[in-house]
Amino acid sequence: MINTDKIIIVGDRLLVKPETDLNKTTSGLYLPPGVAEKEKVQGGYIIKAGPGYVMPNPIDDDEPWKEKEPAKYIPLQAKEGDFVLFLRKDAIELELEKQKMVIVSQHSVLLIIRDDELFT
Repeated sequence: MINTDKIIIVGDRLLVKPETDLNKTTSGLYLPPGVAEKEKVQGGYIIKAGPGYVMPNPIDDDEPWKEKEPAKYIPLQAKEGDFVLFLRKDAIELELEKQKMVIVSQHSVLLIIRDDELFT
């Protein structure tokens, strides 16, 4: 498994370990043959998720001496350990510690399967 302690995922992005064989996922989801053949979608497990969508702070130009508030985020639906089905064309491929990974924005995710029993 990849050590993700030093990896920071930005914004609404997800670090996903893609599954190579997607005829049937481990959670029991079957994909139509046409979808897998054309490779329009891909699936995998989320290794690390970003903090979410940034909410802008109100601008207070009248009082520049005030301390700036830390950024606030709207959290993502997807979380670490979830299986996601995403649009392959929007994925950015990379290799970490000799393992193929992809970075995907949450808006490219089509489906989330959360199976809490797998991780308890």
